[in-house]
Amino acid sequence: MTQPEAGGVARDVAGNDAAPGGADTIQIGIAVDIPEPWGGMLTRRRVEAGDPAAVPAHVTLLGPTEIPVRALPAVEEHLDRVAAAHLPFTLHLRGTGTFRPVTQVVFVAVAAGISECELLAAAINSAPELRRELRFPYHPHVTVAQDVPPEVLDKAYEDLADFSALFQVEAFTLFSHSGATRWQPRRDFRLGGAS
Repeated sequence: MTQPEAGGVARDVAGNDAAPGGADTIQIGIAVDIPEPWGGMLTRRRVEAGDPAAVPAHVTLLGPTEIPVRALPAVEEHLDRVAAAHLPFTLHLRGTGTFRPVTQVVFVAVAAGISECELLAAAINSAPELRRELRFPYHPHVTVAQDVPPEVLDKAYEDLADFSALFQVEAFTLFSHSGATRWQPRRDFRLGGAS
């Protein structure tokens, strides 16, 4: 969800966050970024696939969610508590999977760290401001191609079948999207015990 572009959330005259044009809501999302060298490689593969929604590689913990700007402090306090209550963990990405035919998505699979991602996602979603109905059950993954022609999905599936990455997750990131800008990292939340 990160984007290396300038911009971000504007501030009103009182120093509070405000969306451009004085809007009183903001889109947020929460994810685990994939570190280098794997993050850049998976992001490039998604761009090369022609995916119009290509964003830097990540495992989503909370998908795009609109909240009132005034709720941001409470959301950040909640995320502080969630992070403190969960220990760092090892995430192993290995091989590919797909959600076809339900949705036109090919992804790199999470082989280890599934339950930790599920527990984090459930804890994050427990805040009243963040509760939302999910269209599908939560399934941690890294999207590498989405809504592109079937032959492109097939190629991504085959090309990354032997992919493997193993790394320690010590934080998750809150992102915001304020309309005119792309997703911007807002703040990292270090998991309990992370140095």
